[in-house]
Amino acid sequence: MWQNAVDFAENIYTCTRDFPQEEKFGLIAQIRRAAISIASNIAEGSCRNTAKEFAHFIGVSSGSVAEVETQLIIANRLGFISNETLDSLLEKGTEIMKKLWKLRASLTKNNT
Repeated sequence: MWQNAVDFAENIYTCTRDFPQEEKFGLIAQIRRAAISIASNIAEGSCRNTAKEFAHFIGVSSGSVAEVETQLIIANRLGFISNETLDSLLEKGTEIMKKLWKLRASLTKNNT
């Protein structure tokens, strides 16, 4: 799952290279930061002492996936990415989100 999140962040960086220059400190920075946050929080959570703490960081990662998906939709509406690119990236985000939910459910189940 962490590797999928790293690959996703790489996809986001590649996708945003062609955004307008005036978005450098706007949408580009925001979407890249959120994409990096997905893998970063998985990594940080995996090094925590308890399943409850790990589950918290998985929840933060899930929120970052939702944030990236929202920003991709905005980028598409502004004409920065095609419908095909949007669909492909949303599909990858959904796959990551499903894995995160499953992991979080297993962590919280074992913690009760």
